[in-house]
Amino acid sequence: MFKVRTWLSSLLVVAVTAVPVVAGSNEAKTGNENSANSTSAEAGPAAANASAEPSPNPSPSPSVSVGTTAGEANLATLLNVLVKKGVLAPTEANSIRNAAPGTEFQLLVQALSRKGILNAADLSAAASPAAAQPAVVVAADPAEASETESSSESTSIASADPEPAPQAGHPTPAIQGTQPPPPPGVIPAIAPLRVIAADPPVKDGLVPAFKLGAVKMTPYGFIKATAVHDSSSPNGDDFPFVGLFLNNGTDIFSTGPTKDPEFHIKARSTRVGSNFEWPDPSPKLTFTGRIEGDYEGNFSEVDNRDVSSIRSNAFQLRLAYVRMDYAATDKSDIFFEGGQDWTLFGSTALPNILETTFLGAYYGDIYERSPQMMVGLIQKVGNSSRWNFKIDPTFAIMMPSTGQIEKLGSLGLAAQLAQAEREGADSDRPEYEGRLAFQFQLDKAPAVAPAQIFWSGFKARRTSITTTADYGNQQPSCLANLALCEQYEAAYPNGFQVWSNMWGNQLGIQLPTRWATLTFSAYKGGDLRFFFGGQVNSFFTDVGNIGPGSAITFATIDGGPLAAAGPSQLGCSTALVAGEGGAPLTCPGSVVIVPQRPIRGFGGFLNLGLPISRWFNANPKGHNAGWQLYLDIGKDQVVHKDLVNPNAEGTLPLLMGKMFAATLYYKVNPWCTFGLEQSVYATRLAPGLNLYDIAGVFGNEWQDHRTEFGPVFTF
Repeated sequence: MFKVRTWLSSLLVVAVTAVPVVAGSNEAKTGNENSANSTSAEAGPAAANASAEPSPNPSPSPSVSVGTTAGEANLATLLNVLVKKGVLAPTEANSIRNAAPGTEFQLLVQALSRKGILNAADLSAAASPAAAQPAVVVAADPAEASETESSSESTSIASADPEPAPQAGHPTPAIQGTQPPPPPGVIPAIAPLRVIAADPPVKDGLVPAFKLGAVKMTPYGFIKATAVHDSSSPNGDDFPFVGLFLNNGTDIFSTGPTKDPEFHIKARSTRVGSNFEWPDPSPKLTFTGRIEGDYEGNFSEVDNRDVSSIRSNAFQLRLAYVRMDYAATDKSDIFFEGGQDWTLFGSTALPNILETTFLGAYYGDIYERSPQMMVGLIQKVGNSSRWNFKIDPTFAIMMPSTGQIEKLGSLGLAAQLAQAEREGADSDRPEYEGRLAFQFQLDKAPAVAPAQIFWSGFKARRTSITTTADYGNQQPSCLANLALCEQYEAAYPNGFQVWSNMWGNQLGIQLPTRWATLTFSAYKGGDLRFFFGGQVNSFFTDVGNIGPGSAITFATIDGGPLAAAGPSQLGCSTALVAGEGGAPLTCPGSVVIVPQRPIRGFGGFLNLGLPISRWFNANPKGHNAGWQLYLDIGKDQVVHKDLVNPNAEGTLPLLMGKMFAATLYYKVNPWCTFGLEQSVYATRLAPGLNLYDIAGVFGNEWQDHRTEFGPVFTF
């Protein structure tokens, strides 16, 4: 230990000589996948902000800044050495890099003093060179460690999955093992929940909890336990589902004799993961990865747990990916990623709410995690560290997914367990996704995360196949007119297939300031069910261009016709004619495949985070430093024209879902956060449809007034 201190003291002497006053601004680097532990964006409340606020969704640590002066370069080199030696955690080093100009050296001295590496004599010797520097201690940027999958999700409780949550995404301050970050001198502003980072990882930046050979590993996660009361929960779920009561048999709009209120206590939002870093001799190549899962899977049905399945939740995969970064220049990073991570479309912006099992799904928040291959560029623009402007264009091919529910088709639960949905894969093409993000430092105050403005989009196709074997599984419309059905089958002796497109666009902003943090997302697309949009609608069959009453439905290879989706049909290009003497109807024209079209939807959310403790200048080291309030409003709606189209078969009558939530967090210490959330979720049907039977009262809207409370412990 004495040799280590002597060595460090020597380095400090060099730093004191070269950096009497650190001038200029450091580049704010956020989200390093290598860095601290991170749980997914849907993680939860505990993920709060900078190093002072570890989050349940830890994310990657900020990348190394390259100073514009020799003094800054020396300081950056020294910080890198201290991180590699395990003296400083990446989040601690980044909080120093991102500090206000002129305070970096003083912060380093204070950090080493807290760790016992410098004594009083050392401090007095180092004090004079830094005397001219402001003694403001800046906390690590909260946004720099979040669960973003390319990094982790950002602060605050999110399990969206979300996450979600929120979360998500996925994308948060990272937690380095069990080492708590140093107490900040400034209470961090609220960092947006980010599961996709716009910063490259730092080479050798992961401080390992242990190693497997040369591979560094740092586990992370959180334990979340909440008590929940719903004023109306007919599905029996412990999260707010859309207003379809699927567990009520054939009457999917009735709550029974009461509103069906429910009470739950849940711990299945608990999440566990690990960050990885692999060595490479090239100073320009960095290899990182992450694997993460939670306990929000299905309930057990084995004999020894039949009667206790309510507490036997399955552990299931959330994230599993590897990433390679190539530092082409000091301003350009090119990366490749393969595995399951947050989708570019939807997951870039997530709300910060306590309910993270569904994270606002079908109520204005769209997101997903999906197997993918991704390439991207992180480009710093200009030499000014004041604005720290970056551009991040990213492209990915994804597993084409449509969100079809096989268990509601003729193949039942066996197909759901065996293959899940297959209409995306049957399209024989990948899903294409892209994102363009601009990141910059909006507020130059200490401990404020960078802002982002972004666009994301996707395009894909789904295909439904009817084989000759499916002709034998005759549907009611075929049985009602066998002669016409046989004519149709003869026109397509090898079967047929029908397809529809899926697409979407999203615009969003994340604007952190010292007073408040605003996150806004707006989207529009077609067939958004997989991304939790469009009120569970997917696609419809358009019978408008065929002869009236000529459509006949056929079974499909994936168990269709599936619930809440258009059927696969053949029809006649002209009106049917009846033969003489009561002969069956026939098609005098051409037999055609009835087209299917995506059901369009749109929506978004607005999330406002208020750093209450910072407003009132609370003591950053005291127990009143962790008060935060979030207000969230969201809406998801179907395009009215698609919903009321008289030629559309396969639509649900749900017009919109809307929600409002107020969430209060109290962070007891760097590991423990308590959250209290009051929210209202509502589903409205198409105009004029009073199908809801709420405790015997018919109406057009269903509401659930929800209260959730509990702690989140991060590690």
